[in-house]
Amino acid sequence: MVIIPVIDLTAFNNGNAATRQAVVKQIYQACHQIGFIYLQKAEISKDLINQVFTYSKCFFNLPLEVKQKQAWNNEFSNTGYVGIERERLDPNKPGDLKEAFNVNKQEAVGIDASIVAFYDNCTKLANTILQAYALALELPEDFFTTRHNQQNHTLRLLHYPPLQTPPKSGQVRAGEHSDYGSITLLFQDDVGGLEVQTASGEWIAAPAIPDTVIVNTGDLMQRWTNHVFCSTKHRVMIANDNRMNQSRYSIAFFCHPNDDTEIACLESCQKEQSPIYLPILAGEYLLSRLQATY
Repeated sequence: MVIIPVIDLTAFNNGNAATRQAVVKQIYQACHQIGFIYLQKAEISKDLINQVFTYSKCFFNLPLEVKQKQAWNNEFSNTGYVGIERERLDPNKPGDLKEAFNVNKQEAVGIDASIVAFYDNCTKLANTILQAYALALELPEDFFTTRHNQQNHTLRLLHYPPLQTPPKSGQVRAGEHSDYGSITLLFQDDVGGLEVQTASGEWIAAPAIPDTVIVNTGDLMQRWTNHVFCSTKHRVMIANDNRMNQSRYSIAFFCHPNDDTEIACLESCQKEQSPIYLPILAGEYLLSRLQATY
């Protein structure tokens, strides 16, 4: 049975060369086999995470007409409010039963101090993970961080509202999809519903584990690494018990390379097969995926 591994980041941050390398090996195996990790001791305080969840609940409790004033209306910005069913992560299914609010680095400053602090903490954590990824792929430790230094990341607050009416045929809270960027950090409540697809096609649950952050690999990292690291399909299903009548909240931090970064197959990832993809600019890839989703 495939399980998502739990990896303690302490040894990478504070350990000697041998213990750091042991963590790097764990991360390599997880990214290669399943593309998802539960990260322990990620150095983002529980209090700060709770503050952002509280802000999120307050925002989504606002009247729809207030939220719509901040609606996402520019495909190039990837920011703003996204209403229920507007997004269709699986293009073959009805719109997703969720709403979202996306902010970038500049917008966070005008929203709330907790959002700014959280964005900065997520950026720091993402850089640590990217350093471990680089070492796992036999690259200089700063290979990925220097290509993410413009902080083109998106913080996404998500609300999956209670179901008042039966869903449409095939409709779920978030359709089957892979993430677009390099890595994603995910914080979720305990309502559940997240599922991850294994290499064999089996869907397994990815419930909340206290004091962990879920990290998953995105499409651009998969392209960079020639599928050595996998960008795994995942979805959020509707529970068939009383949880369908509960709100579900999660927070995603989508880590994206600088727009002008060329994503070309890494030399260390060409040992077993020649490059699968032609090179592409990170910004061009993101825009193409967003246009297909909305």
